[in-house]
Parts: sequence; structure tokens; C-alpha cells
Amino acid sequence: MLLETIDCEYLNPKFAAAYLLISGREAAFIETNTAHAVPKMLQALKNHELDPEQVRYIIITHVHLDHSAGASALVRSCPRATLVAHPRAAKHLIDPTRLVQSARKVYGDEAFERLYGDIQPIPSDRVKIVEDGEKLPFGSGELSFLHTRGHANHHMAIHVPALSGIFTGDAFGLAYPALQNQGLVILPTTSPTEFDPEEAKRSVDRIIATGAKRAFLTHFGEIRDLETAGTQLRQHIEFSGNLMIRAMESGTQGQALSQFCERELRGYFVSYLESRNIQFTPEKWELLRLDLELNAAGIAAAAERRTKEH
Repeated sequence: MLLETIDCEYLNPKFAAAYLLISGREAAFIETNTAHAVPKMLQALKNHELDPEQVRYIIITHVHLDHSAGASALVRSCPRATLVAHPRAAKHLIDPTRLVQSARKVYGDEAFERLYGDIQPIPSDRVKIVEDGEKLPFGSGELSFLHTRGHANHHMAIHVPALSGIFTGDAFGLAYPALQNQGLVILPTTSPTEFDPEEAKRSVDRIIATGAKRAFLTHFGEIRDLETAGTQLRQHIEFSGNLMIRAMESGTQGQALSQFCERELRGYFVSYLESRNIQFTPEKWELLRLDLELNAAGIAAAAERRTKEH
């Protein structure tokens, strides 16, 4: 079984990946990034002397737009492919109206189209829902699907025993190549709107329990030391969960709550990275800035949600 990592060049080089999986004369894409990345995926097929008609599956880990916005364009380009998704994600692919409206409200029309391109409905007969633990045949092997909550309730990972690998989406953190010069550095993603620290830790443990030796992250690329990654992620998620509790107890709401979470999160990760002898250059800070902002907003949103529930 062959694997190619495709740099989608979303926002920055080596920031978001899609993957081309090949077994014999059969192909599958895992993640679709945005409509702007689809030509790169089709070129990857061509590089392996494969046609779009040979793509059997297009798989997304969840419907956050940096993972799924290219799905409709890729489905149109691969006429025999089945789009594979979590049960909670499928409805937003078949009818993306709410997803698109929400994103356009946040970004504005011009920025939305520049970032994500055209997102169209996908016919329901082209979409396959997979349950937790379900397996699909692929080439000479199979793909096994695990529902992995914590980052998003509609998230799943894809275990491929033939690769001794697992595609983890955002459930096993972010490991940007620019931060890896002093050993493995991996960060969780706690972005809005469904961060759940206990479920996030369970998903980390479940991914490791597959026995996979390789994890293929959407952000970005392959890591092999899953035990070390898991230790780091549990530590960071524990801090984020405790920060959520402190945010609940702060009596603060709205923008002020997000700002509180961002200050605390920034201080924590700056100290952590400095302890790993990673000095902040402007380039590295810019790489992390967006994730810290999103992670803080996700922790604040989780705090407000739990406060209302109680």
C-alpha cells in the first residue's frame, strides 16, 4: 500500500495536508482541504498514473472547513468515488447550507471564497456513513473507522493496518514541521465549538490503543513516536481542561472570557516551548498565533456552555 502526503498550502506551506492512499489500481483520498487544493490532489493521482475514475473513497475526518471544504469539488472530479463521513458530519455535506452561512458570517463573502472556494451539496447516494468500529474493504486490505470525540462530536480517525498507521485529523494534535528541530513537539487543538477535555483524552488513548506505529496528522504529516505524543497531548489537554474550570469560576463572559483564556494559554505554551529550547521567531509566532486564538475561543465556549448546563 502506497501513501503520498499532499501539502495543500492552506494559509502556509506544511500547515494542512491531504493524503492519497493507493492499493493496487485503487485509490482513496483522506481529507480534502479546500476547493483550491483539489487540483493538487488530481495532480497527485496523475503522478501515480491513476485516473479520477480509480478513486474509490474520499474520506473526511470531520466537517471543519480546512478538512472538508474541497469535498464537493473532489466528488465531482472523481465520478465513481464514495464520500465517507461520520454520521453527524454527513448531513452537512449533503446540505452544507448552515455550514456555509455560518462561515460566511464569520469571514465575509470575499474572505470565505478566497479561503475555501465553492462548496456545493453532495448527492446523498454518493455519501457513505460509517459507524464506530465499522470497516470498509480497500484494495488488498481494509480501513477501520473510530469515532474520536473531544475536538468535535462529528470527528473520526481512520486506522489502516496495512500501513501500521492511523489518520488522526485533529484528534491527535498538531505537529508543525517548523517546531520539530528539538524533538517532537505536538499541541492539541481545542478550537470551537465542541471541546471536551475528557473525551479528547479518551480519543488520544484510543488512537494509541490501535497499536498503530505511525500517525498521519492533517496538521501536519507523519509522526512515529505515538507514546511520547500521547504524553504531551494529555498534559496539554489537562491544562486546557483546568483552564476551562477556572474560566467557569471567573464570572467573566463573552470577549473578556476569550481574552482571559488566550492570555493564560499563551503564557503556558510560551513557557512550554521555551523549556524545549524553542525560541520564538516572528515566523514561529505567526504559525502558532491562529491556533492559540482558536484554542482559547474553544475553551471559553466550553466554559460558557457548561456554565449554562449547570
